[in-house]
Amino acid sequence: MESIGTPGLYLAFFAMVAVMLIIDFIGFKHKEDQPVKIRSAAYWSIAWVSVSMLFAGGLWLYLQQTAGVALANQKTMEYFAGYLLEKSLAIDNVFVWLMIFAAFAIPPALQRKVLLYGVLGAIVLRTIFIFIGAWFVQEFSWVLYIFGAFLVYTGFKFLKGHEENPNIEDMALLKWLRKHIRITPQLDGHKFFVRQNGVLWATPLFLVLILVEASDVIFAVDSIPAIFAVTSDPFIVLTANLMAILGLRAMFFLLAGAASKMHYLPYGLGIILLFIGFKMLMLDVFHMPIWISLGFIVIVLAITTWLSIRYNKQQE
Repeated sequence: MESIGTPGLYLAFFAMVAVMLIIDFIGFKHKEDQPVKIRSAAYWSIAWVSVSMLFAGGLWLYLQQTAGVALANQKTMEYFAGYLLEKSLAIDNVFVWLMIFAAFAIPPALQRKVLLYGVLGAIVLRTIFIFIGAWFVQEFSWVLYIFGAFLVYTGFKFLKGHEENPNIEDMALLKWLRKHIRITPQLDGHKFFVRQNGVLWATPLFLVLILVEASDVIFAVDSIPAIFAVTSDPFIVLTANLMAILGLRAMFFLLAGAASKMHYLPYGLGIILLFIGFKMLMLDVFHMPIWISLGFIVIVLAITTWLSIRYNKQQE
């Protein structure tokens, strides 16, 4: 499997991610007990998107100088397509996280801490999943057809619509955790664990963190195969995925109040997944240029966003 990734590029990228996480963590510590304001979330969202765009620009310049304009254009478009795809699919995470926080009555100030560690865990887990996925694709090319079939199935599920208000208490993982872990009945500030009479207990905040991580693993099962349909380059898959995840916490607080208003977005995501799934299934028949995939994703997201805005105005 051909990749532009070199040890130096991977090292530089992970160093950049580490610096960004440190900045985010320091900012969190300074305002640990304060809920995130919409304006602050908007500024952070703009900052994360700007960093992602700057990374794309830096990648293009590097490739233009080392490999030529054609490859630079190709890989940059692959990055943008993957980034948009991951960013749009991540919006579904917002819906699930909102339900989890509501089920456990987690106040906004504590949501910040859960999502900080949740995003950190997602970065680690997705990095592992991506490298495993890249190895499977390289060793067993037929895996792409399984990915394609799965994405078609997932796309149809999106088009059918989500279950209305699923009960978090029915989750098998939650039942297992409550059966095997000592859990306090109430929150204890920012603590994930407390000692009572010398015995270590987990707080409900720890349960929420596990559920947040588990939800991201579930969504990764959709998103990682999808991005492999956009590009088979592990470096592009990794960078687009992680850059989208880095801004996920800010996006959550920005969209928390508006998530329910994105009425047509799930249908748009379903159409995109169907498109990508069929694209993977037709790899041996037709090679689709990356600009078509990128354009299709942009157009579908734009149309579904416009339809959602129009729908909300009609409901007012």
